[in-house]
Amino acid sequence: MMNDTAKKLITRALLSTSLVTALSACAPMIIGGAVVGSMMAIDRRTAGTQIEDEGIELRAASALRTTLGDRVHVNITSFNRQVLVTGEALTAVDRQQVEQTVGRVENVRSVVNEVAVMGHTNLGQRSSDVLVTSKVKAALVDARDMSVNAFKVVTERGTTYLMGRVTKREADRATDIARSTGGVLKVVRMLELISEAELRVLQPASTPAPKPVL
Repeated sequence: MMNDTAKKLITRALLSTSLVTALSACAPMIIGGAVVGSMMAIDRRTAGTQIEDEGIELRAASALRTTLGDRVHVNITSFNRQVLVTGEALTAVDRQQVEQTVGRVENVRSVVNEVAVMGHTNLGQRSSDVLVTSKVKAALVDARDMSVNAFKVVTERGTTYLMGRVTKREADRATDIARSTGGVLKVVRMLELISEAELRVLQPASTPAPKPVL
């Protein structure tokens, strides 16, 4: 069982890493990804899939930068080759072109286009979204019956997206946690559901599956 000191250290690491990563990105294109690289070993995707998802994010960002430049501010997050695209585009035509461009990237399975037609958000809004994401991740860490490494969390203008391979129990619990987190206006689930039996196979032998809260 994780003690309070360990939980605080992990929470601080999540907050610091997310804030530094997002606030240091001055270019209009932002790439999603894992919070801590060493978590790859306990991600429920295969190592090959994790590497492919990172490659998709890089290729999509490069393609969009070439075709649309600073006409869009787009965040790209790939999980198991399903790509979530959030952010802003100046016109509906640009928004459509974002989806078409990402859809043509090698190995992309599907695209969920959540880009809004509006002006680009400012640094204050983006910082707020980063903070909300960090708070959701910290709440998942604090929940003793959850595994934060099973989820990717993205927040855009107060809407929090949950991605991952999880059981229905985990999906419902994470949704409740996200909805109760300050700053979250809406929760969108992009989760791949697995059975409890599949979870036991995926779970490392040394890390027993968390028990539901009664």
